[in-house]
Amino acid sequence: MASINLLAVTVAALTAFVLGFLFHGPVSGKLWMKLANIHPTGDEKFKDMVPQMLWNLLVQFVTAFVLAVIYLFASSSPYIGKGICGGMILAVWIWAGFLVTSSSIEVIWMGRNYKLWLFEVVCSLIVMVTMGAIIAAW
Repeated sequence: MASINLLAVTVAALTAFVLGFLFHGPVSGKLWMKLANIHPTGDEKFKDMVPQMLWNLLVQFVTAFVLAVIYLFASSSPYIGKGICGGMILAVWIWAGFLVTSSSIEVIWMGRNYKLWLFEVVCSLIVMVTMGAIIAAW
């Protein structure tokens, strides 16, 4: 019986964490802050963000582990298949079926900014597909 590759899960989680940092920082942080209506004061300190960053890293590990478990079962399906493409396809299915749909409730019922939601779902698509590829590659 196949098992979960914890090294692949770890690499996928760390990669997702770095991608999240890049999307919300150097690559498109200004756009994200504009969409999220965040106005830096200049008094922000890195040490104040550490608890949120640790929680975020834990969330990425849980996501990567669950993705690996689902891939283990789904890779034998003719709809998903094995290998990197199979991992990426599975990630898109999970993204579309769970992440997009569940987060859309915030736009539909809670008045969340549609453009911010769109930014976040595109980022999550890239992160999920990357994690799926990493997990399936091992």
